[in-house]
Parts: sequence; structure tokens; C-alpha cells
Amino acid sequence: MSDLNKRPPRLKLEPAQQTQLINIQRRSLLRAGLTLGAVSMLTGCNLEGDEDVVDKTLWAMSRWNDRVQAWLFSGQKLAPTYDKSKLTNPFPFNAFYAEYNVPDLDISSYSLAVSGRVRDKQPWTLDNLRKLPQRTDITRLICVEGWSAIGQWGGVPLRTFLEHIGADTTAKYVGFKCADKYYSSLDMPTALHPQTLLALDFGEVALPPDYGYPLRVRVPTKLGFKNPKHIVELFVTNDYPGGYWEDQGYNWFSGS
Repeated sequence: MSDLNKRPPRLKLEPAQQTQLINIQRRSLLRAGLTLGAVSMLTGCNLEGDEDVVDKTLWAMSRWNDRVQAWLFSGQKLAPTYDKSKLTNPFPFNAFYAEYNVPDLDISSYSLAVSGRVRDKQPWTLDNLRKLPQRTDITRLICVEGWSAIGQWGGVPLRTFLEHIGADTTAKYVGFKCADKYYSSLDMPTALHPQTLLALDFGEVALPPDYGYPLRVRVPTKLGFKNPKHIVELFVTNDYPGGYWEDQGYNWFSGS
């Protein structure tokens, strides 16, 4: 084999080096996510000094970015929709793990747990979810990695579900726990947006494993990582719940 075709040796990092690399990656994510308004607030600040100061400054600016996006968000402005001729086929798989690690759930025993600031904490079966009013939209999923794809999603409007369980819609957040150990959360105005779905279907069929079966959250007004798959629990809270990627540096609001 030619030397040009050989893979470079994998670097072995000591624990301290791994920690340093994670901190560098986190700061890079935070810097990349700042709005122009937030960046302007850094004028005169030195971000090359103490690492704790750098992290605190960047996290503060990220939270500012979240607040700016929340102020601009309209609970009634709809994301663009498309006709079936625009569908992306095949629709790409995306997760924080390889496709062969998609979780294997027993659909026959599945139910959605409900907790937090809600009146009715009884779990919901898929059959009961399908008895609620349904909505179908063809919308674009936009990934933070730079690609996008158009898919058809059907399911229960999250607002409808929250109303049925007697959720406190004055609470700040709706959080989600997933079978693949992912977790995420939405601000309440986005949860109540008419296009935000508890998706049961993809295209004309029940949600396939690669796209989040048996239940996922579809939020066309947010970036893709705010659309968690394989949902097993929904909770309503006033305590900031964070998210898998958000806790590593992504902006929490991440929407329009």
C-alpha cells in the first residue's frame, strides 16, 4: 500500500488533554453561535485569558443570544411548507451515533410518560395518541451541520396534547427524554406553535426507526437538533432543562 493511502495513527490523549480538547471545542461552539449583537458586547474584552473567565463570558453571550431569538419569535408565523414533489428522497439519517445503534423499542409495550406541571400524569399509548386531532406538514429540517432536507411529518400538535393533559402553559419549558439517551427541551411559546408536532408518521407510514419511532418531536421553526427522536417522556417545568447538545455549547433557543 502506498504511504499516501495509509491512515495516520490515532492520537492517544491523556485525561487532562481530553478535558482541554473538550473545553476548546465548547468555546468554539459558543463563539460560533453568538449573534452580532452579542459579539458587539464583547468589544474591549480579552477572551484569551483565564479559561474560567472565557467560558463564563461565552456562556453569558450564548444566553443573551437565546433571549434575542426568543424576543423575535412569533408564535403564529408559520415555517414554509412544500408540495410532495419537493420531498427529499432518501431522507438522511442523523444522530449522535451510527445508524446501527438506533434503539430497538418494543412497540407493543410502549407508552409516553408524562410528568411535571400537568394535571393528568397518566401514560399515553400510541393508539390513544392517534385518537387525538392530527396534523400533517411537509417542512424542511435544517441541520446545524450545514445540510437540509424536506420531509412529510404527521402527528398530534403538541399544543393539543398539552391541553389534553392539563399542562400549565404559563410554565417556561417542555422537556423530552429519549430512548437513545438523548434529551432536549423547548420554550413554551415554541411548544404551543401550531406546527410543532408529536410526530407519529413520516410520509405515508408510521414513523420508521431511523427517523425516531415510535414518537418524535418535529419543530420546523428550530434547528434539527431541537427535534428529539424516540421520545419516552414529556415533562413541563419552570426549571431550565438544557439539552444534549445545548449542554455542550450549542445555543439553546436555536430557532426563528
